[in-house]
Amino acid sequence: MAMTLTRNDIGSLFPNIDMNRVSFLSLLDDFFEGVLVTDHKGYVLFMNAEQARIDDLPAQSLVGKKVTDLYHVDDGDSPTMQCIKTGKPIKGLACYYRTWTGKIVNSIHNVFPLLDGSQLVGTICFIQDFSIIEQRFEAVFQPEKIKNLQPGSGTPDRIKGRQFKNGTRFSFRDIIGTSRELLESVDMAGLAAQSSSPVMLFGQTGTGKELFAQSIHNAGPRQEAHYVAVNCAAIPENLLEGILFGTSTGAFTGAVNKPGLFEKADGGTLFLDEINSMTVGLQAKLLRFLQERKVRRVGSLDEISVDIKLISSVNRNPHTAIADGSLRSDLFYRLAVVFIRIPPLKERLEDLPLLISHFLEKNNILMEKQVSRVSEEVMLLFNRYPWPGNVRELEHIIEGSMNLVDRDTSIRPRHLPPHMEMFFRQVPGQPRETGDLSADGIPLPSGSPDDKPGMSLAEKNRKNEIAMIRDALSRTRGKPSAAARLLDISPQLLNYKLKKYGIDRRDFS
Repeated sequence: MAMTLTRNDIGSLFPNIDMNRVSFLSLLDDFFEGVLVTDHKGYVLFMNAEQARIDDLPAQSLVGKKVTDLYHVDDGDSPTMQCIKTGKPIKGLACYYRTWTGKIVNSIHNVFPLLDGSQLVGTICFIQDFSIIEQRFEAVFQPEKIKNLQPGSGTPDRIKGRQFKNGTRFSFRDIIGTSRELLESVDMAGLAAQSSSPVMLFGQTGTGKELFAQSIHNAGPRQEAHYVAVNCAAIPENLLEGILFGTSTGAFTGAVNKPGLFEKADGGTLFLDEINSMTVGLQAKLLRFLQERKVRRVGSLDEISVDIKLISSVNRNPHTAIADGSLRSDLFYRLAVVFIRIPPLKERLEDLPLLISHFLEKNNILMEKQVSRVSEEVMLLFNRYPWPGNVRELEHIIEGSMNLVDRDTSIRPRHLPPHMEMFFRQVPGQPRETGDLSADGIPLPSGSPDDKPGMSLAEKNRKNEIAMIRDALSRTRGKPSAAARLLDISPQLLNYKLKKYGIDRRDFS
């Protein structure tokens, strides 16, 4: 027998309550799944916050629109319209579709008819996003997220809230993204958190090395102890030694007995950021600590035993730093027992929609604004920008742009900082406007050095398409799904064009 939902069915469970006074929409809005309610013709009556997040659109702007127009599908392809036509539920339908930002959503749809007696009055659709399901499984097995339902009989719920008493603010839950490269780094960091072995993080400025370091601390057995961090590049070399190892009376004029960061972090974690900026002489003293696990204050002969987990980071290739003498090779091998590379933003552009949504929400609260999205033009520019400042630059650009948004609900090109406009003016081959598209929807460069007088329009388009495809594959290291997003076309269309033009994506790996 087909499953249907009616208010009378639910009302029979609560015979003494007037079901007209029970608010179901507020419950649906808090669902972890996307929820879409339509009338009997397929027009949207309600969309919850999770589905709006999945679709990268504000829910209020979608109410009143037909699902076939909203998702650009025919009646026969729409699960909702199939449910309306047959009056039967559709369960566990796996499908995918593209949002307005170009993100591909792989999802499971469950659609049920809503009946008033025997008359169909609408549908309710529950949508599960594969990527979010994957993230939640990741989250469930993070120690700080597992709650003990029987206090006294198991592991306590040690970490509560977002401000931790150990001097940190971040845990793995704050790392935003679903790209394979990022998740691999997170997995390695989660495993490395369980031991006392040194960890070295390698990532460009703005990739989130501090976030990773704090997350490692908060996922490990030392999470209740202190986390201490220092940026080795920000402190003059004549002061850094005393700050790290401490000082004793008489070491120099005005010196007093004072513990260093190693002693303050005893029992916990010490994070040395940009360690390649540390002088070679100080690196030798650090190496001695790694061998003996003891520190000696400046001006003292006494040694103090210290038990810490040491996390370090470099912002340039460590082998290059070793070659030019700025990083000792023996120190590198001792610090990089576990070596984790954090991918730059340009290598995980598929995470842009999630990051943008996070920064919009954060700044909407701080600025008391209602900016819900970036325009299609801005998203196109974001997918072509190299992001030298990585996620930190994206955060600052979103914040700066929102300061210039008045009554609009979208960030548009005019709101972006001047340096982005200058970049796109100077880089050849960047589309001047979103109207510069090929017949198949691939953005075309404004001009090409290979254009010849008398060349046909078809030949020009062909050369431009090949150039754009090769450039996208080069930027994404041969990853077709990421390249398709850069080009703002479907993966299927890109695969067709690779075969058509004889381009092998493996040449760009």
